[in-house]
Amino acid sequence: MHRSLARLHRQLAPPRHPFRLAGILLVAALVGTCSQPPPLLQQIQETGELRVVTRNSPTAYYEGRLGPEGPEYELAAGFARQLGVPLAMTVVPTQAAAVEEVRRNRAHLAAAGLAVIDDFRRKVDFGPVYQKVQLHVVRHRDGPTARDAAGLSGHVVEVPAESAHAQALSRLAASTAGLEWRAVTSVSQLDIMARLSGRLIDFTVADSWEYSLGRHFHPELVIAFDTPQTEELAWAVQRGAGDLLAEVRRYFDGLRSTGRLDKLLARYYNASDSFDFVDSLSFVRHVEVRLPPLRPLFEQAATAANVDWRLLAAIGYQESKWDAAAVSSTGVRGVMMLTEETAERVGVDDRKDAADSIQGGARYFAEIESKLPARIPEPDRTWLALAAYNVGFGHLEDARILTQRAGRDPDRWDEVREHLPLLAQERYFSQTRRGYARGWEAVHFVANVRSYLRLLEWMGGGPGEALRLR
Repeated sequence: MHRSLARLHRQLAPPRHPFRLAGILLVAALVGTCSQPPPLLQQIQETGELRVVTRNSPTAYYEGRLGPEGPEYELAAGFARQLGVPLAMTVVPTQAAAVEEVRRNRAHLAAAGLAVIDDFRRKVDFGPVYQKVQLHVVRHRDGPTARDAAGLSGHVVEVPAESAHAQALSRLAASTAGLEWRAVTSVSQLDIMARLSGRLIDFTVADSWEYSLGRHFHPELVIAFDTPQTEELAWAVQRGAGDLLAEVRRYFDGLRSTGRLDKLLARYYNASDSFDFVDSLSFVRHVEVRLPPLRPLFEQAATAANVDWRLLAAIGYQESKWDAAAVSSTGVRGVMMLTEETAERVGVDDRKDAADSIQGGARYFAEIESKLPARIPEPDRTWLALAAYNVGFGHLEDARILTQRAGRDPDRWDEVREHLPLLAQERYFSQTRRGYARGWEAVHFVANVRSYLRLLEWMGGGPGEALRLR
């Protein structure tokens, strides 16, 4: 169920500081009497709330199937836990707007995929650089070509204002005759990539993460060449807040030393790296054409089964590409490609009827998920249920037993998926109750559904929300 940002933050944050009201009154009294206000970190602890500004973007924060997601959200939530206070996040459209919120003391820090650039350094202080990414010059595959900065001369080049992209172009233009470009305010780089996709401009600059994300929605975009500059990402804090800055440094030092930072970033980066030109092109087209009439059916079925409609839609896309008339050589058919046996089991009379098929698929998924041990948490619970949806619950249990016998965790999808393909090898399936299974197909099924789900999450999709790239 879609919930408001504030409510989600209250539910996911630790209990509020018991002395929050007293802290607020203390800070107000100090300000009112013209006394020197306490250091920023002390203010956060006394008021009992960490105010963080971010952006609604796949590279920062977005509403996922289980609530808030994104690398910056996870990092900020972890920092709030370290401080022992609830997290209060607000969303602004651009990096420049995030910096301005911090500069004006409306947020304690900005965790918004911020690039460390000269324009921002004059307004805020930066914490440690936690990620470096390559900057690419990007073009339409059918548009003008360029192998270096000189090739951009005479063409329309756009980038977001006050960004690492603008700084990189400024440096290239200083040594390249005839290179002109324009910086656009109040837009994201993904917005500009959409303009490039529509051939409204000739080139833009995108970092490697933005490009990996954007090409799923605009697969006709390709890299022209790499700039000499890289983009460095860091959090921004108020100028002179040395105590908070020191705590931010300590937090990131801890993440690095334990390897948690690399794992967190890899999880989001890897999710955007898998790319297939033809499949992505088809997906974007089908989101625009096939999904709209089916969306109400997915939403109704999801409400009845208590699952996210986007998860059902992702399953449906993997199964049939949202084609109600789809039929396989083995006789499975409909949007959710149900077998005759499964359809009868979940009460579907007409597999070719889109509403019937989607309701049946939702009931079948909910039934499988309910069989899993209650101790299995999300998101592993969903990924394991998806595997069972594809290969059968009994075969999933066989793979979990093989996982446990190998001394691994049968409740973790990352470990079970390594053992599912073994069900096709006699030396392993002969040890199981249900025998042979094409376990590798379940692994591919889960990977594909997760990719489609992530794309739908990135495009929005709350109640009444149009799907679009953020």
